Formats: sequence, C-alpha cells, structure tokens
Amino acid sequence: MNSTPAAARQFQPWRMAALICGLVLVCYWPAMHGGLVWDDIAHVPRPEMRSWDGLRRIWFDVHSTQQYYPILFSAFWFEHRLWGDTTFYYHLVNSLEHAASCCLFAFILRRLWDSALPGIPGEKRTIPAGTEWLAALIFAVHPVCVESVAWITEQKNTLSLLFYLLAAFVYLDFEAKRGWRSYALAFAFFLLALGSKSMTVTLPAALLVALWWRKGSLVWRRDVVPLLPWFLASVVSGLFTIWVERAVVGAEGKEFHLTAIQGVLLSGRVVWFYLGKLLWPANLMYFYPRWEIPAFEVGWGAWLGGLLAMTFALWFVRRRFRGPLAGWLFFVGSLFPVMGFFNVYFFVFSFVSDHFQYIASLGVIATLSAGISVWLAGAPRWIQNGSLVLGSLIVATFAFMSNRQCRMYTDSETHYRTIIAQNPECWMAHNNLGILLAQSAWEETESIAQFEAALKLKPDYAEAHNNLGIRLARNPGREAEAEAHYRAALRIIPNYTNAQSNLAMLLGRLPGREAEAVARFEWVLGVNPDNFGAHYKMALTLERMPGREAVALAHYDRALQINPDFVPAHEDRARLLAKLGRALTEVPASEK
Repeated sequence: MNSTPAAARQFQPWRMAALICGLVLVCYWPAMHGGLVWDDIAHVPRPEMRSWDGLRRIWFDVHSTQQYYPILFSAFWFEHRLWGDTTFYYHLVNSLEHAASCCLFAFILRRLWDSALPGIPGEKRTIPAGTEWLAALIFAVHPVCVESVAWITEQKNTLSLLFYLLAAFVYLDFEAKRGWRSYALAFAFFLLALGSKSMTVTLPAALLVALWWRKGSLVWRRDVVPLLPWFLASVVSGLFTIWVERAVVGAEGKEFHLTAIQGVLLSGRVVWFYLGKLLWPANLMYFYPRWEIPAFEVGWGAWLGGLLAMTFALWFVRRRFRGPLAGWLFFVGSLFPVMGFFNVYFFVFSFVSDHFQYIASLGVIATLSAGISVWLAGAPRWIQNGSLVLGSLIVATFAFMSNRQCRMYTDSETHYRTIIAQNPECWMAHNNLGILLAQSAWEETESIAQFEAALKLKPDYAEAHNNLGIRLARNPGREAEAEAHYRAALRIIPNYTNAQSNLAMLLGRLPGREAEAVARFEWVLGVNPDNFGAHYKMALTLERMPGREAVALAHYDRALQINPDFVPAHEDRARLLAKLGRALTEVPASEK
C-alpha cells in the first residue's frame, strides 16, 4: 500500500463507505431480529412514557428514565413513534450509526494526517492513502464493539460517538479556518454527545491531544482558550452524572467503597485489560468476573507500574515519534471516567465491560494502523502484497467473530444462558434467567434452581430473595420458605416495598394472619399511595376478612383509578359486587 494516485483511487470514499456499511450489516445481522434483553425494556419507552408528556418528563424529570440522557431517550421516544416495539429497527439504527461513525473516523484521520506539520520522521504527510480506511474497517468489525452495537440499550454509545465525531470533524474545520459558525456547530454537536452519554466528556482533551500531535506544541490563546467552554460543559456534565449515578441510579454501598489506593491500583489493571482485549479479542464476555481489589499487592502494583512506564517511555521518544504517545493518551484519557475513580452502577457487576472502551479503542486502532502502514510503505513489494492478504484475513476474522458473538442478543434466554456459560459466577444472570423461566409452569424447578444459584453466589441479593419467595409462594406447602425469603429481602433492604407487598399478600392467604398482612399493605401505601398493585392485593386480602368487603371495594376502585386498564382488578371487583348482591353494571370510581 502506498500513497500514489492509483492507490488513492482504490479508496474512494463512497466505495469504502459502502464496504463498511455492508460489513457492519453482515456482522450484526444475527442480532437484527433479536428481542429485548436485560435493561432494554428501561430504554425503549414504557407505556406511560410514550405520550408528549412522557417526552417532557424525559427532559425535566431526572427520575423518569434509567439515566439522565435526554438526547438518547428522546431518540428512543421518536423511534418508538415510528416503529413501536419492532426491535429490528432499533438494531438497524445502532448498526447504521456505527457504520456512519466508522466513516467519520476515516475522514477525521485523513484530515489530521494530511495537515500534520513537517519535522517529524515518519509523521510528515507520509501516512499512505487508504490507511484511514484500514482503521475504519478494523473498528467496524472489531469484536469489542459488539456489545455497543448489538445491544439496543447501548444506542447511547453509537449515538454519542456519532455526535462526538461530528463535533471533532467540524471543530477541525474551525481550527483551520477560524470560522465561528463552525465553532458553534461543533459545540452544538458536543452538547448533543453529552446528552447522549457522558463518557464523551473527554472530547475537549482528545482534541488538544490531536492538535498537539499535528503541530508539535500547543499555543494557549489559539489552541486552549477556544476549548475552555467545552471543558466547562464537560465538568458540569460529569459532576451531574456522578450525582445521578449515586442518588438516582443507586451507585452507593459497600460494593463501591474503594480506598484511594485501591482506586489507583484498579486504574492500572483496567487500562491493560482493555488494551489486551483490543489487541487479542478472545474470551469476550458480557459480564466479566468482578475483581477483588486488595489494599495493596505486588501483582496489582505491577499493572500500575506498567502503565506509568509505558507513558514515560512514549514521552521520552515524543520528539522523534509523537504519534504513539498521542494514541496512548487518547486511549487512557478516554477510559478515565470508568477507571474506578468515580462510582458507576455497572461496577456492582464488574469493573470492566467491552462497551466502556468503545470510544477509547479509536486511539489504539488509529495509531497501529498508521504505524504499520508507514513501515510497509518502505518495505519490498512482496511484503506489501503479503500484508494486504494478512490485513484482509484479520478483518474477515474479526467480522466472523463479531457475527458469532452478536448471536447472544437474539432472545433473553439465549442471552442469559450465554452469560452463565461464560461466567458461571454472574449472580445477576442467574436471577434474571430465573425470572424468565418463572413465566412458564414447565420451568418451575429450574427457575427455583436459578434463584438459589444467585443466592449461593450473593447471599445478600435482596431481589433474588424476593423472586424466590414469589416462586415458592405458588407451591402449596412451601409458604414458610417463601416467608423466610421475603423477610431476608427486607432485612437487607428494609424499605423494599415490593418484598413487603409480596409478604403481605402471602400472609393474607394464611389463616389468622390477615391483620398483619393489612398492616404491611398500609405501610407500602404510606410510602407510595399510588401503588395500584398494593391497592389490588390489599383488596384481595380484605375481601377474605368478614365485614371488610366495603373497604376492599374501595381499594379495587382506587387501583382502577390509578390503572384503568388493569383487567384482574375489574374482574375481581365484579366478583365482589356479585357477592355483595349489587348490580355488576355499577360504575367504578375510576370512570366517574
């Protein structure tokens, strides 16, 4: 591969863009007809969020969505307006956004490489034509991207990266021409990126690294000052996200209590873990085993030492080759938000995840692609031809691996069984598979076994205790076991209203314990008066208590007032009216 005009013609943008789109669709086709997995249901708009008021809440109610990313959830809202719950189109959007980002990645690289200042051996306009497309192809099919592209939830990654790269592309135009319209447009794209996912807070620093690589130095007024508003927006977005993760999402508790030394040790291992998976993408998992971080250990110290040694080594050779240092700084800096210095809810499952390095991987892929291409430019023709074949094999291998990996997103059961096969210690997957199997009477035994497996791995898992209690309560003669698990869940989380309500429902079916059940329902309704499920279950309990039928009817009415479409409440209310000898046509309070 060289930079001759003939070689350049081989890499016409429209041809390469078409190739990338085709490869991305081939890679991710198995997931296209996949359903919703894990927390996809929290991202595709729930029924109460599909109205115009739901769109308002996305922007002004921080508790209305799983995370406060108003651009992302607005995109989901509009997509649902277009095709409803048809998951094919959500997967298609993810894939097309990923393909578009790959093309933008190539355009940005070529703009940077073609405008590099002279005086750098191997870095002065000598990166051959087509190298940018090699980098884009590798990113398009790399297996570490599968989690970001095949998982509907991670449209937050594909959408935010698209805005991230658009902001960078337009900013480079501003940097060259100093046009303030370009600056305003670039900043707008950056705000859209922040509103899609806060991992994009690193973009201003990434732009400075790119400018430093291109020029060899930075000038405060020309290079830094224009990015100060960007840094301010990053700080505000970052601090707000930290608060949301703690106060809204729930990233607090013993799982997140790391000392300063543990946080620093974790950062070293995180960087090398991601670099290893990027260079050798074997044994990729949806949930990697969660590490136990020591107060201090020589092995963990070695990871940190290696990180510092690599940084210093690249710094010392920067005057001759600053490209490797620029790529390294981009990679490490982009990972900074998920190195362990800040609470991220996902850390309750694992300290690492493939989707965390979606942006960061661009730095390493660009650096290696450029380095290999520069070296090959001066190599004999037979080596160049051999490298072309080898590069094609690598791209094809990555595409094959990605195609196989994204098949775990076809349905929830396949998803959870794949996770358990890869990481049997993933208690969350055992619990969620148990919930899925509990929906079928044929899978009762395995459902209970999955909940028990989750509790064996994590005895203080309140949700699994509650779920196991629900399943046991359906089996005559196992009420005492169910009660024990409900009480265990409440010991772990005293204000766990769902477990409290389920325990009350169980007690209401046991002779002589109806009064205790009613007291527990009253506690639940004191916490949340609009809990229609608690009103409904309390009505069922009161109906079994002599002389309390009128109060039961009032709770049926309240449940229907909150949720008029709740069919079981309509049916049981009609049955109670018949029992009381009233006309079944009586209008419920919800319709008055």
